[in-house]
Amino acid sequence: MIPDSAATPTPVAERETDGLFACPACDALMQAHEVAAGETARCPRCGERLEAPRRDAMTRIIMLALAALILMVAAIFFPFLEVGVAGRSNRASLLDTVTAFSSGLTAPLTFAMAALIVILPVIRFVSLIYVLGPMAAGRPPARHAWRVFRLVEALRPWAMAEVFIVGVAVALVKVAGLAQVSLGPAFWAFVALVIVTVLKDNFMCRVTVWKTLDARRQS
Repeated sequence: MIPDSAATPTPVAERETDGLFACPACDALMQAHEVAAGETARCPRCGERLEAPRRDAMTRIIMLALAALILMVAAIFFPFLEVGVAGRSNRASLLDTVTAFSSGLTAPLTFAMAALIVILPVIRFVSLIYVLGPMAAGRPPARHAWRVFRLVEALRPWAMAEVFIVGVAVALVKVAGLAQVSLGPAFWAFVALVIVTVLKDNFMCRVTVWKTLDARRQS
């Protein structure tokens, strides 16, 4: 793993086996190097971005995670949308949407929606704060921080808040011609939640977090 400005690394066979790093995109093995803040380390084979540390990154990620938690609370309890047809209207919250399949054979969908849309994202936000909070304050990592961050990484593909909002947008396009649809504050809170989540995931350098955890553990 090398910064953009560094020379091409020598083959792995000519190096020691300790400190090797595998590219997550092409599995190329390379020697890990220290990357300064503001620089970007890329794979010499495929060009995949491997590490891009930034100053005060942990503090910013914690702030984004806290903002996401607040937006999640607003998205759950405020009205999500209101549908009106022939003078009748029905207002629903995100909680009503999750529990809409709670009876009959569709009951398992309630647990799936609650987990994928609410529970797993909240677990990821809280876990990130738990892992990064002490280190951002200059303290050693919290107990079991390595396992918790591994959980954060494992849950990332299953936290599907952005998939839900895309599905809602598609449904609204189809329903708009049949009924009058009014978007509630929870809808916009959920849209903001998705944006904050995407920013947080793109801003976070996972390799840097792992290296910081190891460095703080040894110090």
